Amino acid sequence: MKTSIVKAILLAVGLVSFLAIDTQAQKKRKPRARSGYGTTTDTTQNNNSQSGYGNPPSGYGAQPSSGYGTPPPANNAQPQSNVPLEVIPNSGGGLTDTIKQSLRNDNAVERNLVKERTPLTYENIREDDAVYRQKVWRVIDAREKMNLPFRYAATEDNGNQRFISILYSAINGTDSVTAFSADDDRFTTPLTKEQVVKSLSGGAGFDTVDVTDLNGNVVKREVRGKQIPIDSIYKFKVKEEWIFDKESSRMFVRILGIAPMMRLRTSSGMDLGEDVVLFWVYYPDLRPTLAKYEVYNGKNYGGRMSWEELFESRMFSSYLVKSTIDNPFDKEFKEYIKDPLFRLLEGENVKDKIFNYEQSLWSY
Repeated sequence: MKTSIVKAILLAVGLVSFLAIDTQAQKKRKPRARSGYGTTTDTTQNNNSQSGYGNPPSGYGAQPSSGYGTPPPANNAQPQSNVPLEVIPNSGGGLTDTIKQSLRNDNAVERNLVKERTPLTYENIREDDAVYRQKVWRVIDAREKMNLPFRYAATEDNGNQRFISILYSAINGTDSVTAFSADDDRFTTPLTKEQVVKSLSGGAGFDTVDVTDLNGNVVKREVRGKQIPIDSIYKFKVKEEWIFDKESSRMFVRILGIAPMMRLRTSSGMDLGEDVVLFWVYYPDLRPTLAKYEVYNGKNYGGRMSWEELFESRMFSSYLVKSTIDNPFDKEFKEYIKDPLFRLLEGENVKDKIFNYEQSLWSY
């Protein structure tokens, strides 16, 4: 009997304790507000949305508020038609830059001989005496150590001393040497000075750059003509003819034309891995100009030769890319020889054939 009474008392105490705990839990609950769509939402979210670091209010046309309570300045608020355009001339070492002349003598001695130089006339070769003739095409790569004078970057009174700048000065200067189209290497289509400038600029038109103020508003637009970096032209194709003159028993070489080459790239700047000819210049027309420009000499600055003397003395390094020897389809080596190393070997074979022909005419 006593055991039943004790169990009843313990059960009553447990029920009272459970009711007390449930009552306290209900008092601690946070009130929830009812939205207009019939669902309850937590009222604590509204407090965060009102702070400067909360989410901006949504809506179509509402301005986003910044962390300090003020809207940011509008970008490009003015009409596009009111933005002025400014044409900026090419600069930064380009071929078309204006060369400033020295107002005083920039050398310790008067140097007038270089201005009066004229190339020697070629020895006449009769057609009947030319018993052996072959044409070859070679490429001069100015990145080779022996050809570094082709990239001499100094500027003198007669212009920049890079070879591509000398070519451009001969075409666009007082000498008015005629440039020919790169469609073929037979000098069939002359180019105007404007067409030469367009080929040197890649024919890519213009670049437009927006100039903004501190608030990000466009105040003007600068229009700059696109231009190829001058140092990106470092290869030159040379067309020449080797002739054996039976009257003098000598092998002569005559350069016929020189053409600058440029790496072919897409409008986005991707390298396509191929060099293209920009234009051709007939070398006999170019000789008087080359005689007035001196080649860089790192050993003796006072003992410099002219560019005409450099080409006539064969003071350059090159490799053959085409010849008329065993070439009935008139193709370059790269068109039927895929391996670059084998192309170089084929060029050496052509040199040996020309050399061996001359040597075979002599008996010892």
